[in-house]
Amino acid sequence: MPNMGTRWIKARRSAGLGACVEVAPGGDGIAMRNSRRPDDHIHHTAREFAVFLEAAKNGEFDHLASAEPAG
Repeated sequence: MPNMGTRWIKARRSAGLGACVEVAPGGDGIAMRNSRRPDDHIHHTAREFAVFLEAAKNGEFDHLASAEPAG
């Protein structure tokens, strides 16, 4: 888990959009959080995060970015 001195990183493109997913090194892997809820984060091993990044780079989640919100 990240400690209090951890510097969270967010994509430059998210600035000002209110859609900020942040990542930080945490223990033996990577933590992710929504900047609007900084105390609520999930932890992934380095391998899990690498697999996620590769899938994102390959466009496997692109359809989710254009999905209409539920409700």
